[in-house]
Amino acid sequence: MAFFSLIIPTFNERENIEELLDRLDALLRDAAPDGFELLVVDDDSPDGTWKLAEEIAARNPAVCVLRRTENRGLALAVVDGWKAARGEWLGVIDADLQHPPEVLPKLLEALRGGADLVVASRHVEGGGVSDWSLFRRMLSRGAQALGILLLPSAARAVSDPMSGFFALRREAANLPQLRPLGYKILLETLARGKFDKIAEVGYVFQERKKGGSKVTWRQYWEYLVQVWRLRTSSRR
Repeated sequence: MAFFSLIIPTFNERENIEELLDRLDALLRDAAPDGFELLVVDDDSPDGTWKLAEEIAARNPAVCVLRRTENRGLALAVVDGWKAARGEWLGVIDADLQHPPEVLPKLLEALRGGADLVVASRHVEGGGVSDWSLFRRMLSRGAQALGILLLPSAARAVSDPMSGFFALRREAANLPQLRPLGYKILLETLARGKFDKIAEVGYVFQERKKGGSKVTWRQYWEYLVQVWRLRTSSRR
């Protein structure tokens, strides 16, 4: 076992953050007996997510808050969180409860079993999406196909390179080299890190119940730029 740091990137998630932190805290008391921290990395949310998280941290020492006012973006928030974290094992989960927290103990079990990286996947046994539209499914699969086309070794390493729910060993992550753009961090991590053993755990992506989606066409454009940048840098 090892101390575990879970990064929770947030922007306008005040409606979800308290429930998420409560559920994670209860789960990790058993699943991470060597200790854990829940690091909320907030991009200066106008709805005061960071403020509520700080109030929770005042009564729960396992919760920490990093409020960012520059260089915003989900993937950058994750990397900044990992760099600030204390753990030998690192993870990331969305704050909107679309990633079921109850899957997290399975990720840690795979790390205990020797995996360098373990990904919660929608595309293995036990995985899926709730009730996505055909258009949304096509966008997701199209983004994955582009990753496989331009970064075959990284994108083919897992069944769901678009996942934002995973855990890894710090020593394998190559944190100084991570230069993500937009909101997709796993593909960057796969391309830059060194993972001898990768595991996957199935999960069903949930629909958001509170708050609004943060996905915009700009983020799809940033994904294209990120993949191309990784492709060209790998040729050097």
